[in-house]
Amino acid sequence: MPHTAQSEMDVNAFLIWAEGRDGRWELRDGQPVMIAPERAMHALTKYAAQESLKAAIQRAGLTRRMFPDGMTVRITARTAFEPDALVVCPSPPDLNTMEIPNPVIVVEVLSPSTAADDNGVKLDGYFSLRSVEHYLILDSARNDPPQTRSGRGDRDSRPARWPCPARPAGT
Repeated sequence: MPHTAQSEMDVNAFLIWAEGRDGRWELRDGQPVMIAPERAMHALTKYAAQESLKAAIQRAGLTRRMFPDGMTVRITARTAFEPDALVVCPSPPDLNTMEIPNPVIVVEVLSPSTAADDNGVKLDGYFSLRSVEHYLILDSARNDPPQTRSGRGDRDSRPARWPCPARPAGT
């Protein structure tokens, strides 16, 4: 069960509050919530996803960037999640930031304590962001292919791919 702190805040105040604090935290409806510790298989699945995304970006020669867990994604003024991995284009100019705006791919690895949220509130939250094209939900307890979700029907008028130029030759 996640630990909940008792102070209400918006995402800007949360980012200040969370900096340097022990543990991993998300903001849910104005309440900081500690993320449960991970099991080894969860960590390995998350790492494999991060490495796969990074390698695919490099192979394709894209200017997109993969970020591992630890980055905050603002959903609303009072809600922010910390996915297990994400891809963004372009990379934020200030790499001292804790927040990554406009992710195009978001990854969550299921765990016993997060499955309902990952398939519910996070699914809805991530797809409320116009930039999110793909949400990968990985289940480390199964050997099935990853469960992926792409944009919703109400967003069909947008291009299928988020525009991101290929990396110039020699860079």
